[in-house]
Amino acid sequence: MSDPVEVRLQKALRLAAGPSSDFDLNPGVRPAADKPLRPAAVLVPVWLRPAGAALILTKRSSHLKHHPGQIAFPGGKVDATDAGPMAAALREAQEEIGLPPDRVEILGALPVHETVTGFAVTPFVGLIRGDFEPTPEAGEVEEVFSVPLDHVLTPARFAIERRQWMGVWRRYYAVPYGPYYIWGATARILRGLADRVGP
Repeated sequence: MSDPVEVRLQKALRLAAGPSSDFDLNPGVRPAADKPLRPAAVLVPVWLRPAGAALILTKRSSHLKHHPGQIAFPGGKVDATDAGPMAAALREAQEEIGLPPDRVEILGALPVHETVTGFAVTPFVGLIRGDFEPTPEAGEVEEVFSVPLDHVLTPARFAIERRQWMGVWRRYYAVPYGPYYIWGATARILRGLADRVGP
């Protein structure tokens, strides 16, 4: 028998969805259309646990050049040696949080998300069952933590906030949880999923 969370996610992933980008709330800051986007992929890891389904996220190390200290999905650039975006997401998840690819059941992909930093990110929703001991990648991941899945699948928990970026006010989604400030591309991807899952 399928887990109710699995059923909800499968139904959501079958629904049509619009585009996703860092510019959804900021159409005026979109870069030139002729600038090529670099392919990247992330895993949206849903951990089915006895206490309830949880989403696994990472906190990036504070000394990194790009996005230091930010909350993110496991993932990164698609390398030439990867078989494709899904393989890249699984490889990065193994490197960043110690998750073996054979422990992940991919349910499907969310719309490609265009970032302000020039990446086209494909998010893959994957299920993890049973015990798993996350192992943060030294030097790149400061912390691996989990958030109750219902928290990030409830649209009412999301807020639209703003801050200055390169001299321009930029609006973005945020869905804080305890001490973790989940915002930007991560929150936008989750908001898109939350809108499709429904009540």
